[in-house]
Amino acid sequence: MKLIGKLVIGIISGIIIGLFVSEAIIRVIVTFKEVFGQFLGFSIPLIIIFFIASGIASFGKQSGKMLGLTGGLAYVSSVIAGTMAFIVALIIIPKLVGNGGGSAEEAAGFEPLFELTIEPIADVMTALILSFVFGIGVTRIKSPTLRSFFDEGKAIIEKLIWKVIIPILPFYIASIFAELAADGAVFKTLQTFGLVLVMAIVMHWVWLIILYVIAGSFTGKNPFTALKTMLPAYFTGLGTMSSAATIPVTVRSAKNNKVSDGIADSAVPLCATIHLSGSTITLVTCSVAVMMLQNGLSLPTFGTMMPFIFMLGIIMIAAPGVPGGAVMAALGLLGSMLGFDETALGLMIALYMAQDSFGTATNVTGDGAIALIVDKLIGNQGDHAA
Repeated sequence: MKLIGKLVIGIISGIIIGLFVSEAIIRVIVTFKEVFGQFLGFSIPLIIIFFIASGIASFGKQSGKMLGLTGGLAYVSSVIAGTMAFIVALIIIPKLVGNGGGSAEEAAGFEPLFELTIEPIADVMTALILSFVFGIGVTRIKSPTLRSFFDEGKAIIEKLIWKVIIPILPFYIASIFAELAADGAVFKTLQTFGLVLVMAIVMHWVWLIILYVIAGSFTGKNPFTALKTMLPAYFTGLGTMSSAATIPVTVRSAKNNKVSDGIADSAVPLCATIHLSGSTITLVTCSVAVMMLQNGLSLPTFGTMMPFIFMLGIIMIAAPGVPGGAVMAALGLLGSMLGFDETALGLMIALYMAQDSFGTATNVTGDGAIALIVDKLIGNQGDHAA
């Protein structure tokens, strides 16, 4: 069964359990939620350090005009997409939630049976700076030992995500919704969830149209024809929930849009790692919704969210190529910059995973627009970039 199906079962099971079991059992469930939440917090700096350092080190060998241009365009795309999502969310979500916000925070009435503190090895900003220092350092001194250390560390953390965190996520989500149901806050939360997910998916398509209109203005191509040509990549991403797994289809679709072979073969795989504008839209939209649902968090301002969006664009470089990888990489920023606690982070995971396939589809389809622009700006040099 796909992860999204397991998460849906987890949500339903959690609601049923929360509505009908005793307080003693709820306390056991809350204990599990707290312990796993601590473990997630411990894992976040490791994800950031190894994925970003390994990624920067690998880019060093491909350095040049194509890398800089593609990376810059991907970052700007994600930041603008996140800013658009924040403006729309700021206008619409307060109307959806109304005066009934704060539901999720009310689920704080059950104490765990015991507390287990698992301290992370570094806070988020320290991990981020450390990853840049070592990633750039490896490219400068060309150390095979350090390169191997970060590559193998990345492989270990990826295994941790695949084999431990992802399989336990449905139970973690179930524990959150059991607590919400026991406190009577679940139905308001679910209603907001549905509306937010629809809004995020609509914004995905609006952003894709904007991207292809921009690409069309650079290349002289009909943006809607170019977007139609990329639909095989969109539907493949929808099914695989993996940008990496969709690369062959994205490359072929980009070439069908007359992107030169060199640019398609190099820019598209690079974008599959660093261009996550669809994921950014979802993360920003869902974070505003979760903040509206929690009494302890206020409606964010531009002063709060813009630094978060700028950092989110950077942190997406570290997003593991697994279902839910983007939200896993973003958990540290959500906690450190927006003040999310374990319940808020759990709600973010549930919201993000519910639309992960649509976010992935948007990411890979947007890669085609970036490739069109890079191909136009670099020109025939792209034939020698691969």
